[in-house]
Amino acid sequence: MLTRPRVRSALTALALVLGALFVPGVGVLGGGATEAHAVTKLTHSQATSRFSSSGITWSSSGGCSNRNVSTCTSFDQLNLTSAQGAQTLKSATGCALNITGGTETGHASGTYSHWNGYKLDFGKTTCLTNYVKGTFSYIGLRGDGAPQYKSGSGNVYADEGNHWDVTYYNCGGC
Repeated sequence: MLTRPRVRSALTALALVLGALFVPGVGVLGGGATEAHAVTKLTHSQATSRFSSSGITWSSSGGCSNRNVSTCTSFDQLNLTSAQGAQTLKSATGCALNITGGTETGHASGTYSHWNGYKLDFGKTTCLTNYVKGTFSYIGLRGDGAPQYKSGSGNVYADEGNHWDVTYYNCGGC
Protein backbone atom coordinates (compact mmCIF):
# COMPACT_ATOMS: atom_id res chain seq x y z
CA MET A 1 0.00 0.00 0.00
CA LEU A 2 1.30 3.44 -0.97
CA THR A 3 1.46 6.17 1.62
CA ARG A 4 0.34 9.71 0.87
CA PRO A 5 3.88 11.11 0.36
CA ARG A 6 4.73 8.28 -2.06
CA VAL A 7 1.49 8.78 -4.01
CA ARG A 8 2.17 12.51 -4.19
CA SER A 9 5.74 11.86 -5.43
CA ALA A 10 4.48 9.41 -8.06
CA LEU A 11 1.83 11.86 -9.28
CA THR A 12 4.35 14.71 -9.39
CA ALA A 13 6.76 12.58 -11.43
CA LEU A 14 3.96 11.58 -13.80
CA ALA A 15 2.93 15.21 -14.26
CA LEU A 16 6.53 16.20 -15.08
CA VAL A 17 6.91 13.42 -17.63
CA LEU A 18 3.60 14.22 -19.32
CA GLY A 19 4.43 17.92 -19.32
CA ALA A 20 7.76 17.24 -21.03
CA LEU A 21 6.06 15.12 -23.68
CA PHE A 22 3.43 17.66 -24.66
CA VAL A 23 5.10 21.10 -24.32
CA PRO A 24 4.77 22.72 -27.79
CA GLY A 25 8.12 23.10 -29.54
CA VAL A 26 9.94 21.24 -26.79
CA GLY A 27 8.19 18.01 -25.97
CA VAL A 28 8.63 14.83 -27.94
CA LEU A 29 4.98 14.78 -28.95
CA GLY A 30 4.23 18.49 -28.82
CA GLY A 31 6.73 19.94 -31.29
CA GLY A 32 6.74 17.51 -34.18
CA ALA A 33 3.02 16.85 -34.28
CA THR A 34 2.15 20.54 -34.28
CA GLU A 35 4.75 21.57 -36.88
CA ALA A 36 3.93 18.72 -39.23
CA HIS A 37 0.31 19.80 -39.54
CA ALA A 38 0.42 23.60 -39.35
CA VAL A 39 1.55 24.23 -42.94
CA THR A 40 0.27 26.00 -46.03
CA LYS A 41 -0.16 23.70 -49.04
CA LEU A 42 0.28 24.75 -52.66
CA THR A 43 -1.31 23.52 -55.85
CA HIS A 44 0.96 22.31 -58.65
CA SER A 45 0.22 25.52 -60.56
CA GLN A 46 1.08 27.77 -57.59
CA ALA A 47 4.39 25.98 -57.04
CA THR A 48 5.42 26.03 -60.72
CA SER A 49 4.63 29.74 -60.87
CA ARG A 50 6.99 30.34 -57.92
CA PHE A 51 9.70 28.18 -59.45
CA SER A 52 9.43 29.83 -62.86
CA SER A 53 9.68 33.29 -61.34
CA SER A 54 12.94 32.25 -59.62
CA GLY A 55 14.49 30.54 -62.64
CA ILE A 56 14.06 27.03 -61.21
CA THR A 57 13.24 24.30 -63.72
CA TRP A 58 11.68 20.90 -63.20
CA SER A 59 11.54 17.69 -65.17
CA SER A 60 9.64 14.43 -65.10
CA SER A 61 10.80 11.06 -66.41
CA GLY A 62 7.18 10.42 -67.38
CA GLY A 63 6.57 13.89 -68.81
CA CYS A 64 3.64 14.45 -66.44
CA SER A 65 2.56 16.05 -63.16
CA ASN A 66 0.02 13.56 -61.77
CA ARG A 67 0.67 13.16 -58.04
CA ASN A 68 -0.57 9.55 -58.13
CA VAL A 69 1.91 8.38 -60.80
CA SER A 70 5.47 7.70 -59.62
CA THR A 71 7.13 8.68 -62.93
CA CYS A 72 5.58 12.16 -62.81
CA THR A 73 6.97 15.18 -60.98
CA SER A 74 4.15 16.80 -59.04
CA PHE A 75 4.05 19.76 -56.68
CA ASP A 76 0.42 19.30 -55.68
CA GLN A 77 0.23 19.62 -51.86
CA LEU A 78 3.82 20.93 -51.62
CA ASN A 79 4.40 22.96 -48.46
CA LEU A 80 4.81 26.67 -49.09
CA THR A 81 8.00 26.63 -47.00
CA SER A 82 9.46 23.90 -49.24
CA ALA A 83 8.84 26.01 -52.35
CA GLN A 84 10.30 29.05 -50.59
CA GLY A 85 13.27 26.94 -49.49
CA ALA A 86 13.99 26.03 -53.12
CA GLN A 87 13.75 29.71 -54.04
CA THR A 88 16.13 30.61 -51.20
CA LEU A 89 18.56 27.91 -52.37
CA LYS A 90 18.45 29.27 -55.93
CA SER A 91 19.18 32.84 -54.85
CA ALA A 92 21.91 31.79 -52.39
CA THR A 93 23.77 29.49 -54.79
CA GLY A 94 23.24 31.14 -58.15
CA CYS A 95 23.29 27.57 -59.50
CA ALA A 96 20.96 26.18 -62.11
CA LEU A 97 18.38 24.14 -60.19
CA ASN A 98 16.26 21.42 -61.74
CA ILE A 99 13.68 19.67 -59.57
CA THR A 100 13.32 15.98 -60.44
CA GLY A 101 11.06 14.88 -57.59
CA GLY A 102 8.21 16.48 -55.70
CA THR A 103 5.10 15.23 -53.96
CA GLU A 104 4.34 12.32 -56.27
CA THR A 105 3.88 8.79 -55.00
CA GLY A 106 6.80 6.37 -54.99
CA HIS A 107 9.08 7.98 -52.41
CA ALA A 108 9.73 6.78 -48.85
CA SER A 109 6.91 7.45 -46.39
CA GLY A 110 7.03 9.34 -43.09
CA THR A 111 5.98 12.62 -41.57
CA TYR A 112 8.69 14.67 -43.30
CA SER A 113 8.26 12.97 -46.68
CA HIS A 114 7.84 13.91 -50.32
CA TRP A 115 4.15 12.95 -50.18
CA ASN A 116 3.56 15.26 -47.20
CA GLY A 117 5.22 18.18 -48.99
CA TYR A 118 8.48 18.44 -47.03
CA LYS A 119 10.91 17.15 -49.66
CA LEU A 120 12.17 18.02 -53.10
CA ASP A 121 14.76 16.24 -55.24
CA PHE A 122 17.24 18.34 -57.23
CA GLY A 123 19.30 17.09 -60.15
CA LYS A 124 22.95 16.92 -59.20
CA THR A 125 25.28 19.55 -60.65
CA THR A 126 28.86 20.45 -59.74
CA CYS A 127 27.70 23.93 -58.73
CA LEU A 128 25.05 22.67 -56.32
CA THR A 129 27.23 19.90 -54.88
CA ASN A 130 30.13 22.30 -54.25
CA TYR A 131 27.77 24.75 -52.56
CA VAL A 132 26.15 22.15 -50.28
CA LYS A 133 29.45 20.51 -49.27
CA GLY A 134 31.27 23.83 -48.91
CA THR A 135 28.57 25.71 -47.00
CA PHE A 136 26.57 23.23 -44.93
CA SER A 137 27.67 20.99 -42.06
CA TYR A 138 28.23 17.30 -42.65
CA ILE A 139 26.03 15.44 -40.14
CA GLY A 140 26.75 11.81 -41.01
CA LEU A 141 25.18 9.06 -43.02
CA ARG A 142 21.45 8.52 -43.24
CA GLY A 143 20.12 5.04 -42.49
CA ASP A 144 20.38 4.12 -46.18
CA GLY A 145 23.99 5.29 -46.37
CA ALA A 146 23.38 8.68 -48.02
CA PRO A 147 25.77 11.40 -46.73
CA GLN A 148 23.79 14.26 -45.13
CA TYR A 149 24.48 17.96 -44.77
CA LYS A 150 22.56 20.41 -42.61
CA SER A 151 22.04 24.06 -43.54
CA GLY A 152 22.26 26.84 -40.99
CA SER A 153 18.46 27.00 -40.93
CA GLY A 154 18.14 23.27 -40.21
CA ASN A 155 17.13 21.88 -43.61
CA VAL A 156 18.80 18.59 -44.51
CA TYR A 157 20.43 17.73 -47.85
CA ALA A 158 21.07 14.04 -48.57
CA ASP A 159 23.35 13.01 -51.43
CA GLU A 160 21.49 10.13 -53.07
CA GLY A 161 24.04 9.66 -55.85
CA ASN A 162 22.41 11.18 -58.91
CA HIS A 163 20.36 13.82 -57.06
CA TRP A 164 20.04 15.78 -53.82
CA ASP A 165 17.10 14.81 -51.60
CA VAL A 166 16.25 17.91 -49.55
CA THR A 167 14.04 17.97 -46.45
CA TYR A 168 12.65 21.45 -45.84
CA TYR A 169 11.67 22.06 -42.24
CA ASN A 170 11.48 25.79 -43.02
CA CYS A 171 12.00 28.22 -45.88
CA GLY A 172 15.74 28.48 -45.38
CA GLY A 173 15.78 32.08 -44.24
CA CYS A 174 13.38 33.58 -46.77
